[in-house]
Amino acid sequence: MSIITQRGDDGQTDLMFGHRIAKTSLRFIALGTIDELNAAIGLARASDGEGKHTEILDRVQNLLFALMGQLACLPGDQQKYLEKGYSSVTEADLLWLTETAHHLEENGVKYTHWAVPGAEGSLARAHLDFARTVTRRAERYVLALHEDGGEVPSVVRIFLNRLSDLMWILARSH
Repeated sequence: MSIITQRGDDGQTDLMFGHRIAKTSLRFIALGTIDELNAAIGLARASDGEGKHTEILDRVQNLLFALMGQLACLPGDQQKYLEKGYSSVTEADLLWLTETAHHLEENGVKYTHWAVPGAEGSLARAHLDFARTVTRRAERYVLALHEDGGEVPSVVRIFLNRLSDLMWILARSH
């Protein structure tokens, strides 16, 4: 089976459970931005020669896959999504993000003034700052989708807000 299906040639794309939407819709733009975020985190991960935060970034990337699944499911299909056993971002994941951020802060986050991405010469830190900005953009699109009637679960909206804070802390804790 080829990745080239030609199903998107008309400007539409598939969501879960057989639904199709425009590639210009807020839902698809939010999904695409989260996909971009996952790639940005991958850059940060790959540029961290010490692997200091690999475990954290690996978990975040896996949670982003779950979050994308939740967003690729229309509100009326949320129950079906859960019944099928697909992964979801949960309250426990929010707690993990918060606890991880607090742990890093307690162990010496380094900043003395405005954070200037790339100023310290660390490619990994610069990529984490870039991932933070992509997280904020994803958050804005998810919030716009929700405000437009797209019904995004609160755990998804909160997850992105807390994730951007974690990305900021990670960029300062190398």
